[in-house]
Amino acid sequence: MPKIPFFHQLISTGFGSGYCPAGPGTAGAALALLLWWGYAAFLSSSSTFLLTVVLIAVFTVLGVWSSTVAEHYWGSDPKRVVVDEMVGTWVALLAVPSDSHWGYSFAAFALFRFFDIAKPLGVRQMERLKGGYGIMADDLLAGFYSCLILLFIIQCCA
Repeated sequence: MPKIPFFHQLISTGFGSGYCPAGPGTAGAALALLLWWGYAAFLSSSSTFLLTVVLIAVFTVLGVWSSTVAEHYWGSDPKRVVVDEMVGTWVALLAVPSDSHWGYSFAAFALFRFFDIAKPLGVRQMERLKGGYGIMADDLLAGFYSCLILLFIIQCCA
């Protein structure tokens, strides 16, 4: 059986986090959170937001491409493809004010994982899209719902 090209393996598996034997989706989301913490600790709030938007855009495009390629090698929506969880987590993190990122970032992570696992409100239907589009779309919507709820919580608590 031919081996998946390294670039697509690297991107689709979230830099290898998708190979985690217990909860690869959670591992991918956790890696995205750790990366976000890494740059949020050193950047201003506006720079953190901008870099997160750039990462979402770049990894959405790369994720659609690489997960489509990964499906040819590993079958439909393989568990080790977690770039979608990374992008969904970053979408949820758009709501987090960088000056108080610890508690709210955990909430963004937890909300995203809830929507990603439960798949309510049309999230499951997004998986019906073909190839990498379906792999990425459900997590983008789960991240969007998480972001909206977190923005609501932040507004109510502020």
